[in-house]
Amino acid sequence: MKEQISILVVEDEPNIRLGLRDFLEFHDFQVAEAADGPQADQRVSQQRFDLILLDLMLPRISGEQLCEKWRQNGLNTPIIMVTAKGQQQEKINGLNLGADDYITKPFSLEELLARIQALLRRISPERSVGRTFAFGPWRVDVAQLKINRPNQEIRISPREAQIMQFFAAQPNRVISRDELYRSVWGEEISELGTRTVDMHIAKLRSKIETDSGDPQTIKTVRGAGYKYENG
Repeated sequence: MKEQISILVVEDEPNIRLGLRDFLEFHDFQVAEAADGPQADQRVSQQRFDLILLDLMLPRISGEQLCEKWRQNGLNTPIIMVTAKGQQQEKINGLNLGADDYITKPFSLEELLARIQALLRRISPERSVGRTFAFGPWRVDVAQLKINRPNQEIRISPREAQIMQFFAAQPNRVISRDELYRSVWGEEISELGTRTVDMHIAKLRSKIETDSGDPQTIKTVRGAGYKYENG
């Protein structure tokens, strides 16, 4: 039986909170609730969640204060911040404090579900392999955006780091371009998306492969996609 994904809904409006709970439970998520900042903080200290839906405007402790505190304490649970229309600066502040995404009220439940699913796809590699991990002969440091091996250090882009995390989380498995694009870019692939994937793989190979014309770490599987070979 598949384990349910757990979501903490932090919202002070009872009707909104109940509606979100009913909707998310209908889609097979396990849902906990918090009506204010201190209650949310207590919940997070007592239980691990897969995702937190965090309203900015909360009694007693704001969503921004909670997000900043949790990130400073090392919490890496994905956070979607909920903002009111027109709170552009609050959105920026929230992302700078460590939120992974935001959604603006009023929002459709279908949009919220899509954002939750996209975020869970994007962050699952990080949760599997962490922020530092081995990738072939390289040691990847996502926070510093660099890769190292003896006597060599190379800078990588945030997107390249995400691609390497995604491959490292599932070595020796063929990954289609569609799956890679959905998971790393968080969107459905298009013709342009296919070219984008190929260009990013080519640039990454130029950094990590001894011979990018004969790649040994990220291999092309003709007609199927790519495969990270690890041993």
